[in-house]
Amino acid sequence: MGLSPVLWQFLVKWMTNFAIIPPEASRIAPQVDALLVFMTLVSLVGLVLVGLLVTAFSILYRRERHPVAVQIEGSTLLEATWTIIPLGLFLVMFVWGSVLYFRIYTPPPNAMNIYVVGKQWMWKAEHPGGQHEINSLHVPINQPIQITLISQDVFHSFSIPAFRVKREAIPGRYSTVWFEATQVGTYHLFCTQYCGTSHSAMIGEVDVLTPEDYKKWLAESTSGVSLAQNGERLFASLSCNACHNGQPDSRGPSLANVYGSKLTLSTGQPVLVDEAYLRQAILNPSAHITQGYAPIMPTYQGQISEEGLISLVEYIKNLSSNYRVQQTLNTSALLPEQPDKAPAKGASAQGVAKP
Repeated sequence: MGLSPVLWQFLVKWMTNFAIIPPEASRIAPQVDALLVFMTLVSLVGLVLVGLLVTAFSILYRRERHPVAVQIEGSTLLEATWTIIPLGLFLVMFVWGSVLYFRIYTPPPNAMNIYVVGKQWMWKAEHPGGQHEINSLHVPINQPIQITLISQDVFHSFSIPAFRVKREAIPGRYSTVWFEATQVGTYHLFCTQYCGTSHSAMIGEVDVLTPEDYKKWLAESTSGVSLAQNGERLFASLSCNACHNGQPDSRGPSLANVYGSKLTLSTGQPVLVDEAYLRQAILNPSAHITQGYAPIMPTYQGQISEEGLISLVEYIKNLSSNYRVQQTLNTSALLPEQPDKAPAKGASAQGVAKP
């Protein structure tokens, strides 16, 4: 890149101190800033070079010195130079940016998964242990965190500038981004996609805690029911266990260990069972008929909230045998879910969201 690491760090620190860029608080942030500084320097060098050439040519070839226009033949070497050098710089930026893109949007296998639902106008975080937060997100330091996003209504954009991550929350589809916080503190969380009249109020905070403080927060904020446990109750209340019970004569396929496997649909098409597939199979089962089974599963579109779908997905993901499914055959039906509403302004939302 042509600059020493000391000078590079000085430039980034200078830009951070003068609030040109947010602080670097994640593992990927220095890499993003390095690309930003490189692109800025290339642009400045190009601007200065073009400005100097324009000024020099304006003086050398002004009308007083050359009153009559003269045809000047081109130079192949010069044309090749000003074509190849910029092209090389652009290709460096392209490859560098592509590597960073895939690095940011490809979570590591050991990442802790947290679901975040965007809705007008709030962020709701669903932790695997049953902790629920609104416009707030608590994470441990030095731990990869995968954010699985979805929107309940319109397009939103989940952005944490200090971590250099931004990802769209899209209605009806999961999207993921990940980060690893490296500094304890509180950082801004924004929606950067205009999503309605109260878009500017769709903000929050990310609290990065030490491992000890994070364990303490988990213990104090738990609702007592994990996402998988809530999904088990919902699974029983919807009578899903009547068909998906693993019995030889069951009307639906077994769900034990189905997550991460490959199924063959009635069309002969193989599909990977991931979070997105499970969600769509619940909402639009007629489009995901497993080979060997009849299309008798009803749709649950409009009957289950996004939070309920997340719980069902987590339950199925953790279902390693049909024993628990069979145990829920006599479970009493639960009351129907009630939609969440944004808390009153200034009210704390920790622990108040319904599981």
